[in-house]
Amino acid sequence: MTTQPDDTLATVDLEKARKFGKVDAEGHVFVIVDGEEYAVGQVPGASADEALAYFARKFENVEAQVALLEERVARKAKAADLQKAAAHLGQQVAVRNMVGDYAALQEHLVALVAKINEREEAEKAESVESREAALAAREAIVAEAETLADQDETKIHWKNSHSRMNELFDEWKKTQREHHLAKSVEDDLWKRFRAARTTFDRRRRAHFSQLDEKNAKAKRVKEALIAEAEALSTSTDWAETAAKYRTLMDQWKAAPRGGRKEDDALWGRFRAAQDVFFDARAALNAELDKEFEANLVAKEALLEEARAILPVTDIKAAKAQLEGILDRWDTIGRVPRAAVRRVEQDLKKVQDEIHQAENAKWQKTDPEKQARANSMLTQLEEAIADLEADLEKAQAGGNAQKIKKAEEALAARKQWLETLKASSAEFGA
Repeated sequence: MTTQPDDTLATVDLEKARKFGKVDAEGHVFVIVDGEEYAVGQVPGASADEALAYFARKFENVEAQVALLEERVARKAKAADLQKAAAHLGQQVAVRNMVGDYAALQEHLVALVAKINEREEAEKAESVESREAALAAREAIVAEAETLADQDETKIHWKNSHSRMNELFDEWKKTQREHHLAKSVEDDLWKRFRAARTTFDRRRRAHFSQLDEKNAKAKRVKEALIAEAEALSTSTDWAETAAKYRTLMDQWKAAPRGGRKEDDALWGRFRAAQDVFFDARAALNAELDKEFEANLVAKEALLEEARAILPVTDIKAAKAQLEGILDRWDTIGRVPRAAVRRVEQDLKKVQDEIHQAENAKWQKTDPEKQARANSMLTQLEEAIADLEADLEKAQAGGNAQKIKKAEEALAARKQWLETLKASSAEFGA
């Protein structure tokens, strides 16, 4: 083999090259492997050192490729790519057309091939783990999708569930890109996932269709109530119209609810119609209250006069005074609305105290109670007479037990009699 020299002389370790090669007198270059010489080529027009350096440089290039392969093995490149590179280098080393330490290079390459084989086995294990993880991930996606599709209609949160279903679909596509499963497994899981999504979407469409119908019904009912409220808003029949508005409010509360945003807008219109009426009534009442302020001053003066009756010492006189005050009270007329409850309650306090005094007097002179007291006095006196007779008999018989019993009963009846007489004297007072 002949070739052309290059400028590698200066960059090659000739001392090392001479250990594994030589050049004869005719310029032929030989490599020594395990004590045997192999002709590698000839470099016309080159010196012996130049020729040796040329073929040594080729060997160094292969060594550099082996070193690069070792780095790729350390970085855990794909085993298939590493095996392909190792095979190519093996073919170069098998041809004795360079000068260098073939034994060391061959040993280095064999060691690398062993590591590549280990990497291949590791990849297989990783592939199994990855496939199992991908299968588990895909099954988890399907299971969650089926759970979403089977949720209780009364508890499902459609917005969140719809968002989650879309996320699951994105996760499915991602896992599918990252790792393919066996077609039969892939197809079965996809059918389940697609069925869950279809079921969920069908239920979701049905729900929102029913919701739209419900909202439309609620809107029709409330639009009708708004129309009635607006028709009443200019009425000046204050009492009757206020009652009608209370009825409308009860109907509004009982009406079906629609979407929150639309419900709020409808309520705003309903409330605005009421406000027109009640604001007009409030304005009128404010004007009337101004007119009734003088009446309030007059009734406040009557309250002072009524309070002066208390405490009640002469019931007949107190009732006469109050009667005159009530006549003037009614003549004065209405007071401002905000003061009605207060002045009426203050007047009632005076009326109540006079009434209580009258009731207390009646309790003391009640004929029925007096009659009942007299009847009890008679019964007690008769009982005492009987007990005295029993005591005399017991004393005559000398029975100590009967004597003691008769004395105790007689003492109790006499004490009761004294109490009843004192009460009867109070009734008669």
